[in-house]
Amino acid sequence: MNSVIKRSYGSAVRARSWYRQFREITLTAAVYNLELALKP
Repeated sequence: MNSVIKRSYGSAVRARSWYRQFREITLTAAVYNLELALKP
C-alpha cells in the first residue's frame, strides 16, 4: 500500500517540521482511503 501511495502522490514530503510532515502523511493516507471508498 505504501508503494501505491508513493506512486500516486509522489514520494517526497514537502513539510519541514515533524508535526507538519506527520500531518501531510496522514492527510495523504486519508485521501487515498477516500479514493478507495468512492471507487466503484
